[in-house]
Amino acid sequence: MSQARQTVRDIDGFPVRGLAVTYRDGHRLDRHTHSWAQLVYAASGTMRVATPAAAWLTPPTRAIWVPGGVAHEIEMRGTVAMRTLYLAPAGDHPNLASCRAIEVAPLLRELILHIVRLGMLEAGNRAHQRLEDLLVDLLAAAETAPLELPLPVDPRAAAFADRLLAEPGADASLAEMARGSGASLRTLQRLFLAETGLSLETWRGRARMQQAVVSLSGGAPVTEAALDAGYQSASAFIAAFKRTFGVTPARYRTRAA
Repeated sequence: MSQARQTVRDIDGFPVRGLAVTYRDGHRLDRHTHSWAQLVYAASGTMRVATPAAAWLTPPTRAIWVPGGVAHEIEMRGTVAMRTLYLAPAGDHPNLASCRAIEVAPLLRELILHIVRLGMLEAGNRAHQRLEDLLVDLLAAAETAPLELPLPVDPRAAAFADRLLAEPGADASLAEMARGSGASLRTLQRLFLAETGLSLETWRGRARMQQAVVSLSGGAPVTEAALDAGYQSASAFIAAFKRTFGVTPARYRTRAA
């Protein structure tokens, strides 16, 4: 156990805390920070989690790891059963040093829910210490989920990114959506490439794939997931999804069930 975790444990007595809250659609937790790390997870529903640098859509098959001190905000998409954990500083493992989306395997999911039911893990309790050690090991070893969306800094581009995330399946072209944004499409294309490293078209494609993962994780048929992600052709959607994730949407949905 690292000295950092031991110090917090000695002072506070509870190295891991669980929180269970149900939020309504559209509820927003404005940008905030806290000294402990947070595992942002929902047993049901979808959340949009954003830091100043990146954004994610997270279905129940994924969680976002947010180290202590990192500003973040959370928006609920539909009714969300949040089951989140707060951890004392987790040591020096490189996989716990920065924000990332992780795949929530069945064992990790059950461990999260078990700790939330307990409420807190108590220092000096050997059974709780084993749970804490297992939790940290699973978080460090968890597979990083793809499709993190880096966010632009320019206010016009940032507002446009928010709109694309809010309407990933919109039929409108980028040129149509750019009207009234305060910047021309050419300017937005330049800003996205300079500030995110992705072309605007690629960025929108990633946002659509995030939406596809959310839809499939919720049990949507492939055709419905295609429409949610802005694809009018199921075959085009299947091809794009397989290029991105290496599996077909149907196979992904089976794995996520």
